[in-house]
Amino acid sequence: MASYTRRARNTAGAAQSGAASTHGPRTARTATSHRRVSGGAKKTGASGSHKSHKNGKNGKSGKRRILKWTLGIIGGLIGAVLLAGIGLFVYLYATTEIPQPEKFALAEKTTVYYADGTTEIGSYAEQNRDIISCESLPDYVGQAIVASEDRTFYSNSGIDLKGIARAFITNVTTGTRQGGSTITQQYAERYYMGETTSYIGKAREAVLAIKIAQSESKDEVLCNYMNTIYLGRNSYGIQAASQAYFDKDAADLTLSEAAMLAGIIPAPSTWDPAVNEEMAQQRFERVLSIMQEDGYITSEEQSEAAFPTTIDSTQQNVYQGPNGYLLTMVQRELINAEAFTQEDLDTGGYKIVTTIDKTKQDIMQTVGDTRPDDMPDSIQVGGIAVDPDTGAVLSVYAGSDYLTQQLNNCDQAVFEPGSTMKPFALLGAAQEGVSFSTLFNGNSHQHFSGITAEVNNALENNWGNIDLYQATANSVNTVFMAVNEKLTPQRTAEIAHEAGITGEIDEDSPYNVLGINAITVWDLAQGHTTIANDGVKNTLHMVESVQDSDGNDLYNSPAENEQVFDSNDCALVQKAMQGTTSYGTAAGVSTLLGRPVAGKSGTANDENAASFVGYTPNLLNVWAIWNPDENGNPQVVPEFAGYGVSSTGYPSHLFSEYMSQALVGMEVEQFTTATDNGKVGGSDGTWGLGTSVAQQQQEAEEQKKAEEEAQKQAEEEAQKQAEEEAQRQAEELAAQCAANPSYSTECPNYPTTGDGGDGGNDDGSSTTGGNSGDGSSSSTN
Repeated sequence: MASYTRRARNTAGAAQSGAASTHGPRTARTATSHRRVSGGAKKTGASGSHKSHKNGKNGKSGKRRILKWTLGIIGGLIGAVLLAGIGLFVYLYATTEIPQPEKFALAEKTTVYYADGTTEIGSYAEQNRDIISCESLPDYVGQAIVASEDRTFYSNSGIDLKGIARAFITNVTTGTRQGGSTITQQYAERYYMGETTSYIGKAREAVLAIKIAQSESKDEVLCNYMNTIYLGRNSYGIQAASQAYFDKDAADLTLSEAAMLAGIIPAPSTWDPAVNEEMAQQRFERVLSIMQEDGYITSEEQSEAAFPTTIDSTQQNVYQGPNGYLLTMVQRELINAEAFTQEDLDTGGYKIVTTIDKTKQDIMQTVGDTRPDDMPDSIQVGGIAVDPDTGAVLSVYAGSDYLTQQLNNCDQAVFEPGSTMKPFALLGAAQEGVSFSTLFNGNSHQHFSGITAEVNNALENNWGNIDLYQATANSVNTVFMAVNEKLTPQRTAEIAHEAGITGEIDEDSPYNVLGINAITVWDLAQGHTTIANDGVKNTLHMVESVQDSDGNDLYNSPAENEQVFDSNDCALVQKAMQGTTSYGTAAGVSTLLGRPVAGKSGTANDENAASFVGYTPNLLNVWAIWNPDENGNPQVVPEFAGYGVSSTGYPSHLFSEYMSQALVGMEVEQFTTATDNGKVGGSDGTWGLGTSVAQQQQEAEEQKKAEEEAQKQAEEEAQKQAEEEAQRQAEELAAQCAANPSYSTECPNYPTTGDGGDGGNDDGSSTTGGNSGDGSSSSTN
């Protein structure tokens, strides 16, 4: 901290003499009072009462006795009070220890940053305070505060007896509460004891101030005071105040700015220049005048100091807009991890670095906020983007404004995911050794065990006999109901939970494969991220690290890297899901993005929600829409902007919009090569249409493939023979021409007519290689 000892040199002598004149008489008066009490008691008890009885009534002597009694009683009372005061002081001094600092005095706002570690998202704070080292502050900052609040700061013992007496008399006579506190007392009150208003509390505060003055340097006391004092505009401490009033660090304050802040300390909210500029200027001039009188600044510096201009007082809520969602999500993550309490985050002064990529977050927010003109206001949108390798959340769409709607559309609001749950059953089929080439009945109007109603596909489409690749790409309900019948709903639910989904999934309902249980966007992304990461599960997270104000690591993101599924089984699911973006329900997406993309669309059974999950090897993105009524109950998502009766295409549209921008500059990566080593019809031959039908289909395909291969080989053989024949004829011609240049006109040295020139004629015609001048040709073999 900057040193402020110049004030001590200038005022030490005067302060010491003043202190001596104050303490000396007080000691003398105390001794006199003791003598008066003792002498008065003897006279009253002996000669005084006897003389009165002997002489009877005597006016003058009676008046003298009454006066003596009165003075004796008053003197005794004064002595008793002084003795009690001394006793109280001795007791308080003996029993008062310098305690641990109050939590609120050390409370510092916690700041949350984007992944770059420098761009702020917002902060948590019970009090807006940034605790700083005072070493970088200009000397005049502390000097201005001393001039305003406690001119004897550098010479007093921690308390100001004259100030305390003056405040006591005012309080008794007016019934008000006026302080007579030094800077050290105010520091003791705020830093160690909290607010004190009782006289006993003030007495203990004074004793504590004396002890602090004996154990801490003046610079320490002043710095802690400057970091603690409230300066208006919801700012605690000189650093926060400097930002609130002048939009700069305290280290950059000018003399004028420091004087203005020091002047308003007694009533910062009412003397704020934005509230009462006249009073603020009076206090400003008072501080400068004292600073000049006490030798801190020159007369010239005083006259040149102009009243500063402050910035507009803003009360912007840090939770306004989408940032409120990010701040509360980070808060929940750390509290749920039992790493920090709410109080820790509000007062700890931590630096929290998130995994949120500022650029990708801006893209996602814009994509989610951009709504077609005819899109009903009731429709809600949620989104998330994740790095599959680590589980780091890169961006979220939780809503437009946290202050308008606190329910988070990413990790709190729920919707029915529909067919985006099918890949978990598909993974189960791979685990059971079922080849994805196994054929299933893909037509509508089918019945399954445990269900009385028939099951249909979207728009009651009939797909005929198709394999699992085609069924996944086109999201064929009846095929996956058949898969779930063999796999069992319980196993499908288990796989989803093993992948990381925490929401409830009905283990008894065959419909769970069609996504009938409501979950969050976050939950759905968690499950699919595990498949996208080749079966390695990492917990989705938004917090990368937490550091204290000294830069020490307090928390780091979880890194599970738990292999919960076989890598090849997951690669098979990824391969099947790539059909979705190539020729299935989201055909053209892969071409649009110029890279392989796995995807799965989903529509709730009652068409009250739609979603899309898609990913490249290095970026996963989920979008969902749903349509709650005013009470939060699900409603049908109506057609809008040409997105079909159930608007299933809109989440796919959001996916394309986001990914086409977010993937810019990211490497084009390939998915893990999958090997389908399962058996057609499953290990027992009963999956789908069974082994026999599927085998016939497979044999037909193999036969066709063999015929095509044979035809190709025949064509290649014929081509080869033709080339060999041409080569033989060329060699024969060359031999004949070598023996006889006139053997054929094709011989390189075949003789020409005339003089062997270029066959030119006077009429402009030419004869070349035995051709006549009129341009006709003939064989001369």
